[in-house]
Amino acid sequence: MISVITGASAGIGEAAAVELARRGRKVVLVGRNPGKTARVAERVKAVSGSLPDTFTCDYTLLGDVRRLAAELLSRYERIDILVNNAGVMTTERTLTRDGHETMIQVNHLAPFLLTNLLLERVAGRVITTTSRAGKTGRLDPSDLDRERRRWSGWLQYGDSKQAGALFTVELARRLQGTGVTATCFHPGVIKTEFAPSTFMMWMVKNIPGMGQTPEEGASTMVHLATHPDGAAHPGRYFAKSAPASVPRGMSDPVLARALWDASAAAVE
Repeated sequence: MISVITGASAGIGEAAAVELARRGRKVVLVGRNPGKTARVAERVKAVSGSLPDTFTCDYTLLGDVRRLAAELLSRYERIDILVNNAGVMTTERTLTRDGHETMIQVNHLAPFLLTNLLLERVAGRVITTTSRAGKTGRLDPSDLDRERRRWSGWLQYGDSKQAGALFTVELARRLQGTGVTATCFHPGVIKTEFAPSTFMMWMVKNIPGMGQTPEEGASTMVHLATHPDGAAHPGRYFAKSAPASVPRGMSDPVLARALWDASAAAVE
Protein backbone atom coordinates (compact mmCIF):
# COMPACT_ATOMS: atom_id res chain seq x y z
CA MET A 1 0.00 0.00 0.00
CA ILE A 2 1.36 3.39 -1.01
CA SER A 3 1.01 6.22 1.47
CA VAL A 4 1.99 9.71 0.29
CA ILE A 5 2.77 11.99 3.22
CA THR A 6 3.37 15.70 2.80
CA GLY A 7 5.25 17.61 5.46
CA ALA A 8 7.24 14.43 6.01
CA SER A 9 10.65 16.01 6.60
CA ALA A 10 10.10 16.68 10.33
CA GLY A 11 7.62 16.56 13.20
CA ILE A 12 4.54 14.37 13.09
CA GLY A 13 4.95 13.72 9.36
CA GLU A 14 8.36 12.19 9.99
CA ALA A 15 7.10 10.19 12.97
CA ALA A 16 4.11 8.85 11.03
CA ALA A 17 6.26 7.90 8.04
CA VAL A 18 8.61 5.87 10.22
CA GLU A 19 5.75 4.14 12.04
CA LEU A 20 3.85 3.30 8.87
CA ALA A 21 7.04 1.92 7.32
CA ARG A 22 7.59 -0.15 10.44
CA ARG A 23 4.13 -1.61 9.87
CA GLY A 24 4.99 -2.61 6.33
CA ARG A 25 3.46 0.31 4.42
CA LYS A 26 5.28 1.77 1.44
CA VAL A 27 5.64 5.46 2.28
CA VAL A 28 6.36 8.27 -0.13
CA LEU A 29 7.91 11.32 1.49
CA VAL A 30 7.17 14.87 0.40
CA GLY A 31 9.10 17.69 2.06
CA ARG A 32 10.20 21.22 1.35
CA ASN A 33 13.82 20.71 2.44
CA PRO A 34 15.71 18.06 0.43
CA GLY A 35 18.32 17.46 3.14
CA LYS A 36 15.79 16.93 5.90
CA THR A 37 13.65 14.74 3.68
CA ALA A 38 16.68 12.58 2.82
CA ARG A 39 17.43 12.18 6.54
CA VAL A 40 13.89 10.91 7.16
CA ALA A 41 14.27 8.55 4.21
CA GLU A 42 17.27 6.98 5.94
CA ARG A 43 15.19 6.52 9.11
CA VAL A 44 12.50 4.81 7.05
CA LYS A 45 15.10 2.57 5.43
CA ALA A 46 16.38 1.57 8.86
CA VAL A 47 12.99 0.16 9.86
CA SER A 48 11.80 -1.12 6.48
CA GLY A 49 14.95 -2.24 4.71
CA SER A 50 14.36 -0.10 1.64
CA LEU A 51 14.80 3.55 0.79
CA PRO A 52 11.49 5.31 0.14
CA ASP A 53 10.77 7.59 -2.78
CA THR A 54 11.16 11.26 -1.92
CA PHE A 55 9.85 14.43 -3.54
CA THR A 56 10.31 18.10 -2.77
CA CYS A 57 7.67 20.79 -2.99
CA ASP A 58 7.32 24.40 -1.90
CA TYR A 59 3.70 25.03 -1.00
CA THR A 60 4.15 28.78 -1.31
CA LEU A 61 4.25 28.16 -5.08
CA LEU A 62 1.11 26.66 -6.60
CA GLY A 63 3.10 25.92 -9.72
CA ASP A 64 5.35 23.69 -7.63
CA VAL A 65 2.29 21.86 -6.31
CA ARG A 66 1.21 21.19 -9.89
CA ARG A 67 4.70 19.91 -10.70
CA LEU A 68 4.61 17.60 -7.68
CA ALA A 69 1.21 16.26 -8.69
CA ALA A 70 2.45 15.56 -12.21
CA GLU A 71 5.47 13.68 -10.86
CA LEU A 72 3.33 11.58 -8.52
CA LEU A 73 0.84 10.78 -11.27
CA SER A 74 3.64 9.70 -13.57
CA ARG A 75 5.17 7.47 -10.89
CA TYR A 76 2.17 5.77 -9.26
CA GLU A 77 -0.89 4.14 -10.80
CA ARG A 78 -2.53 3.95 -7.38
CA ILE A 79 -2.19 5.95 -4.16
CA ASP A 80 -3.83 4.21 -1.21
CA ILE A 81 -3.39 6.97 1.37
CA LEU A 82 -2.85 10.68 0.81
CA VAL A 83 -1.89 12.58 3.96
CA ASN A 84 -2.10 16.37 3.71
CA ASN A 85 0.18 17.26 6.59
CA ALA A 86 2.41 20.13 5.44
CA GLY A 87 1.70 23.37 7.28
CA VAL A 88 3.02 26.65 8.58
CA MET A 89 2.30 29.24 11.25
CA THR A 90 3.75 32.74 11.17
CA THR A 91 3.06 35.92 13.10
CA GLU A 92 4.05 38.09 10.13
CA ARG A 93 1.60 38.69 7.32
CA THR A 94 3.20 37.83 4.00
CA LEU A 95 1.89 37.05 0.53
CA THR A 96 3.03 34.26 -1.75
CA ARG A 97 4.00 34.84 -5.37
CA ASP A 98 0.51 33.63 -6.21
CA GLY A 99 -0.87 36.59 -4.26
CA HIS A 100 -2.37 34.69 -1.34
CA GLU A 101 -1.67 35.09 2.36
CA THR A 102 0.98 32.51 3.19
CA MET A 103 -0.85 30.46 5.83
CA ILE A 104 -4.08 30.06 3.89
CA GLN A 105 -2.10 28.95 0.84
CA VAL A 106 0.25 26.53 2.58
CA ASN A 107 -2.28 25.11 5.05
CA HIS A 108 -5.31 24.95 2.77
CA LEU A 109 -5.07 26.03 -0.87
CA ALA A 110 -1.97 23.97 -1.71
CA PRO A 111 -3.33 20.71 -0.22
CA PHE A 112 -6.72 21.46 -1.76
CA LEU A 113 -5.05 21.73 -5.17
CA LEU A 114 -2.83 18.68 -4.68
CA THR A 115 -5.74 16.52 -3.56
CA ASN A 116 -7.86 17.49 -6.53
CA LEU A 117 -5.02 16.86 -8.97
CA LEU A 118 -4.33 13.40 -7.48
CA LEU A 119 -7.87 12.31 -6.73
CA GLU A 120 -8.18 10.15 -9.83
CA ARG A 121 -5.43 7.90 -8.42
CA VAL A 122 -6.40 7.91 -4.73
CA ALA A 123 -7.99 4.57 -3.95
CA GLY A 124 -8.37 4.62 -0.18
CA ARG A 125 -8.19 7.55 2.20
CA VAL A 126 -7.43 11.26 2.29
CA ILE A 127 -6.26 12.43 5.72
CA THR A 128 -5.75 16.09 6.54
CA THR A 129 -3.90 17.47 9.54
CA THR A 130 -5.97 20.24 11.03
CA SER A 131 -6.06 21.54 14.61
CA ARG A 132 -8.38 22.44 17.45
CA ALA A 133 -7.24 25.99 16.57
CA GLY A 134 -9.85 25.69 13.83
CA LYS A 135 -12.48 26.14 16.55
CA THR A 136 -11.40 29.77 16.79
CA GLY A 137 -11.67 30.27 13.02
CA ARG A 138 -14.03 32.83 11.55
CA LEU A 139 -13.55 31.88 7.92
CA ASP A 140 -15.02 34.07 5.21
CA PRO A 141 -14.82 32.35 1.80
CA SER A 142 -14.95 35.74 0.10
CA ASP A 143 -11.93 36.96 2.09
CA LEU A 144 -9.60 33.99 2.55
CA ASP A 145 -6.55 36.25 2.78
CA ARG A 146 -8.11 38.51 5.47
CA GLU A 147 -7.56 41.58 3.37
CA ARG A 148 -10.77 43.19 4.63
CA ARG A 149 -10.72 41.94 8.23
CA ARG A 150 -8.46 42.35 11.23
CA TRP A 151 -5.39 40.20 10.80
CA SER A 152 -3.21 38.45 13.32
CA GLY A 153 -1.14 35.33 12.97
CA TRP A 154 -3.28 33.22 15.28
CA LEU A 155 -6.55 34.47 13.77
CA GLN A 156 -5.39 33.51 10.29
CA TYR A 157 -3.97 30.22 11.51
CA GLY A 158 -7.37 29.42 13.03
CA ASP A 159 -9.05 30.25 9.72
CA SER A 160 -6.66 28.00 7.82
CA LYS A 161 -7.29 25.07 10.17
CA GLN A 162 -11.03 25.63 10.07
CA ALA A 163 -10.62 25.44 6.31
CA GLY A 164 -8.96 22.02 6.62
CA ALA A 165 -11.95 20.64 8.51
CA LEU A 166 -14.48 22.14 6.08
CA PHE A 167 -12.46 20.85 3.12
CA THR A 168 -12.77 17.37 4.64
CA VAL A 169 -16.55 17.74 5.03
CA GLU A 170 -17.09 18.70 1.39
CA LEU A 171 -14.51 16.25 0.05
CA ALA A 172 -16.23 13.41 1.90
CA ARG A 173 -19.56 14.45 0.39
CA ARG A 174 -18.10 14.48 -3.12
CA LEU A 175 -16.50 11.06 -2.57
CA GLN A 176 -19.70 9.31 -1.49
CA GLY A 177 -20.06 6.01 -3.31
CA THR A 178 -16.49 5.93 -4.63
CA GLY A 179 -14.93 3.86 -1.85
CA VAL A 180 -12.56 6.72 -0.99
CA THR A 181 -13.01 8.49 2.34
CA ALA A 182 -11.77 11.74 3.86
CA THR A 183 -11.06 12.51 7.52
CA CYS A 184 -9.09 15.12 9.43
CA PHE A 185 -7.53 15.26 12.87
CA HIS A 186 -5.99 17.33 15.65
CA PRO A 187 -2.52 15.99 16.54
CA GLY A 188 -2.21 17.79 19.88
CA VAL A 189 0.29 20.43 20.89
CA ILE A 190 3.62 19.01 19.81
CA LYS A 191 7.21 19.72 20.80
CA THR A 192 8.61 20.49 17.34
CA GLU A 193 10.12 23.40 15.42
CA PHE A 194 6.65 24.43 14.27
CA ALA A 195 5.91 28.16 14.78
CA PRO A 196 9.29 28.73 16.51
CA SER A 197 8.87 32.51 16.72
CA THR A 198 5.75 32.36 18.89
CA PHE A 199 5.77 32.59 22.68
CA MET A 200 3.20 29.82 22.94
CA MET A 201 5.40 27.30 21.15
CA TRP A 202 8.42 28.44 23.16
CA MET A 203 6.48 27.47 26.29
CA VAL A 204 5.45 24.14 24.76
CA LYS A 205 9.06 23.27 24.05
CA ASN A 206 10.56 24.51 27.29
CA ILE A 207 8.00 23.98 30.07
CA PRO A 208 7.73 20.36 31.24
CA GLY A 209 4.37 18.74 30.64
CA MET A 210 3.07 21.29 28.13
CA GLY A 211 3.66 19.41 24.90
CA GLN A 212 3.62 15.95 23.39
CA THR A 213 6.27 14.15 21.38
CA PRO A 214 6.00 13.96 17.58
CA GLU A 215 5.32 10.22 17.95
CA GLU A 216 2.36 10.94 20.24
CA GLY A 217 1.10 13.59 17.83
CA ALA A 218 1.42 11.21 14.87
CA SER A 219 -0.58 8.44 16.54
CA THR A 220 -3.96 9.68 15.28
CA MET A 221 -2.60 10.08 11.75
CA VAL A 222 -1.35 6.50 11.84
CA HIS A 223 -4.67 5.36 13.30
CA LEU A 224 -6.63 6.95 10.47
CA ALA A 225 -4.28 5.43 7.89
CA THR A 226 -4.44 1.89 9.26
CA HIS A 227 -7.58 1.39 11.35
CA PRO A 228 -11.14 0.79 10.06
CA ASP A 229 -12.06 4.11 11.70
CA GLY A 230 -10.31 5.87 8.83
CA ALA A 231 -12.96 4.55 6.44
CA ALA A 232 -15.95 4.33 8.78
CA HIS A 233 -16.33 8.02 9.61
CA PRO A 234 -16.15 10.06 6.38
CA GLY A 235 -15.97 13.79 6.88
CA ARG A 236 -15.25 13.53 10.60
CA TYR A 237 -12.71 15.30 12.76
CA PHE A 238 -10.64 13.09 15.06
CA ALA A 239 -8.70 13.77 18.25
CA LYS A 240 -6.82 11.16 20.29
CA SER A 241 -7.69 8.53 17.67
CA ALA A 242 -11.45 8.96 18.09
CA PRO A 243 -14.17 11.05 16.44
CA ALA A 244 -14.60 14.34 18.26
CA SER A 245 -17.22 17.07 18.20
CA VAL A 246 -16.48 20.41 16.59
CA PRO A 247 -18.30 23.75 16.37
CA ARG A 248 -20.71 24.35 13.52
CA GLY A 249 -18.06 26.47 11.81
CA MET A 250 -15.95 23.36 11.25
CA SER A 251 -18.76 21.10 10.05
CA ASP A 252 -21.33 23.30 8.30
CA PRO A 253 -21.97 21.73 4.86
CA VAL A 254 -23.15 25.01 3.34
CA LEU A 255 -20.01 26.83 4.45
CA ALA A 256 -17.93 23.86 3.30
CA ARG A 257 -19.36 24.11 -0.22
CA ALA A 258 -18.83 27.86 -0.33
CA LEU A 259 -15.21 27.35 0.76
CA TRP A 260 -14.70 24.68 -1.92
CA ASP A 261 -15.95 27.02 -4.65
CA ALA A 262 -13.79 29.90 -3.38
CA SER A 263 -10.74 27.63 -3.14
CA ALA A 264 -11.24 26.29 -6.66
CA ALA A 265 -11.36 29.85 -7.96
CA ALA A 266 -8.26 30.81 -5.96
CA VAL A 267 -6.09 28.04 -7.42
CA GLU A 268 -7.16 28.43 -11.05
